[in-house]
Amino acid sequence: MPSAPSTNNQFSKALRLARSATGRTQEDFAVVSSRTYVSSLERGMKSPTLQKVDELAHALDLHPLTLLTLAYTSASPEFSELVQARVRSELKSIHTHETEIAGKRRDQA
Repeated sequence: MPSAPSTNNQFSKALRLARSATGRTQEDFAVVSSRTYVSSLERGMKSPTLQKVDELAHALDLHPLTLLTLAYTSASPEFSELVQARVRSELKSIHTHETEIAGKRRDQA
């Protein structure tokens, strides 16, 4: 599988794009954050915690991985597909390894 050319985090652009695409304003995040905080995220002045990514995604009615995928793929559909394929492969490898370890533990018991 080809490696990703860049892992630069562009969360500020991703949040702005997702907010615009879902028709939300910065004020619509009042339940989870102040407009000032959202503005600072969109300007790249701050980085959110994973908890805050969850909250922002919920306010956008998106899955948190959608925001993170946008942050790492610059909204390129082709690159998004490559990244998603890589993530699927890596998750499968991790789960396979986990299953193998669990099986060895059962055999040793």
